[in-house]
Amino acid sequence: MADEPKTSPSDASVVEFLHAVEPASRRAQGLELLSIFRSETGAEPRLWGPSIVGFGHLRYTYATGHSGEMARVGFSPRKAALTLYGLTLYGSNADLLEQLGKHRVGKGCLYVNKLDDVDLDVLRQLIRRGWADADTFSETHPQVRIGQID
Repeated sequence: MADEPKTSPSDASVVEFLHAVEPASRRAQGLELLSIFRSETGAEPRLWGPSIVGFGHLRYTYATGHSGEMARVGFSPRKAALTLYGLTLYGSNADLLEQLGKHRVGKGCLYVNKLDDVDLDVLRQLIRRGWADADTFSETHPQVRIGQID
């Protein structure tokens, strides 16, 4: 029997999670991101796993047969950095990343130390583009099939 994925959607309260984030400065940034993501996606947030605030929902299948579910876009206010999901998949959005400000890019994640380090208008563009790109991702990356998108 396969292990349950750690990042499954839950019914836990996103607001309660964010209000418990420490330190207070990271909590405030998490609440600001909640407002920004909600505004740019038009979707309501859902907690994925213990610490990812996700918007939307999609299923993916790799050419290897591995499949799973994830949020279309999202974030986590981690101690080390704000981690943003779905905005830099497979090296996308390099043009906007050049304009964003201080950040790091990992495998599928964008890391920001604090929101004051980035241009929030560019961040909003990245969120809108990440949200929209989920609809056409399989066309540009045939090694991954995306389905059941909301």
